[in-house]
Amino acid sequence: MLNYTNVITEEKSYSGLQMKEIKPVMKLVIRGKKREFLSAIGKSLNLLLPTEPNTSSRSERLSALWLSPDEWMIYSNEVSDPNTNDYETENLLNKNISKINLGAVTNVTDQFVLINIKGDKIFDLFETGSPFNFNDFKNKIGSVAQTILAKVDVIIHNQNQNEVNLFVRRSFSQHLFSWMNDSASRL
Repeated sequence: MLNYTNVITEEKSYSGLQMKEIKPVMKLVIRGKKREFLSAIGKSLNLLLPTEPNTSSRSERLSALWLSPDEWMIYSNEVSDPNTNDYETENLLNKNISKINLGAVTNVTDQFVLINIKGDKIFDLFETGSPFNFNDFKNKIGSVAQTILAKVDVIIHNQNQNEVNLFVRRSFSQHLFSWMNDSASRL
């Protein structure tokens, strides 16, 4: 049985902005280059990996984010059972990818915190602490950006018009959430 500890224990709401941690959500980083790797992922997960930079793909159960030409993050669209860290997707990929040397599968569930942010002031918040130009990004549903927010490395996935998922390393998540809370109160 897991002893999952939430890093961010509160939800925050402001005019035009809502922020909360979604937990626990399975997150895997996969790496591979061969055509057989891409084919095996598609067959195993019924999900095509995005091949265009800074894009994503989605199935009913999973989302895949392009991180580099040979690296993707796959995460569950639903909250996982908090009493286990044994994930069917991870086991399937280990069997069909890692064990036959097509690529690498790394479980980063405990490494990254997923913060869901909703509202029409999301990008106003991001622009106060990031050098990234969000003009095109905010209009492309499914786009992905790896950038700096308040001096912290983050991965941002544009879910819908007014909803993003933000991935941040666990050790920086409280600091970033505190900064977002403070900045959002001033918008």
